[in-house]
Amino acid sequence: MRILISNDDGVLAPGIAALHGALSDYAECIVIAPAEDRSGASSALTLDRPLHPMRLPNGYISVNGTPTDCVHLGINALLEQLPDLVASGINLGANLGDDVLYSGTVAAALEGRFLSRPAFAFSLVSRQTDNLPTAAHFARKLIEAHERLDLPPRTVLNVNVPNLPLDHIRGVQLTRLGHRARAAAPVKEVNPRGKEGYWIAVSGDAEDGGPGTDFHAVMQGYVSVTPLQFDRTFNEAFGSVQGWLEGLL
Repeated sequence: MRILISNDDGVLAPGIAALHGALSDYAECIVIAPAEDRSGASSALTLDRPLHPMRLPNGYISVNGTPTDCVHLGINALLEQLPDLVASGINLGANLGDDVLYSGTVAAALEGRFLSRPAFAFSLVSRQTDNLPTAAHFARKLIEAHERLDLPPRTVLNVNVPNLPLDHIRGVQLTRLGHRARAAAPVKEVNPRGKEGYWIAVSGDAEDGGPGTDFHAVMQGYVSVTPLQFDRTFNEAFGSVQGWLEGLL
């Protein structure tokens, strides 16, 4: 069993060390991760310059690129044998609802869609590391049980773990993605030379966060597990769009 581990917080982030530690006695684990924090990179590939993998003293491989670059190189160039699955994280911070559109953590898992088994994206709903052992515990439990999953390839399980000690977790819930409200306005700044710039502001609060959503599960103390698929085709819209197209001819 071989697992390719990546993240978007960077190769030196505590979350990736926690994930590797949780899985290293279960499977052969290869860590390939960005040299720097690339949160919010989504599924970006670096196409304007070469990538330079570098092996670190701890055996991890650092890449001057995005999370997707790391998994892409791992599967297509760096590894003599293909991994069986990709595990991404453990991200410090939630990846709930619309977050998955921007998340480098989820994107790294998505890049593992060409493998034969579903991929995993793990996030701790906190920027602090106190409860990383809780997230690592559930990462191990879920991946240990992955062979009993009856899911097609190109499926990602997006896992969000509440920021709680293990004995305070109420269980695990299967959830759908909720939705966030519109984000706060970007924050304008002017540098000492008079040039204007903008900081992207915080994400919006949960707008659709009722029972059954990932937002609701973690707020109630449950680990949220949401199956994601790569195909974004809006099949239910075919009838409407087909009628619209026919009206153009």
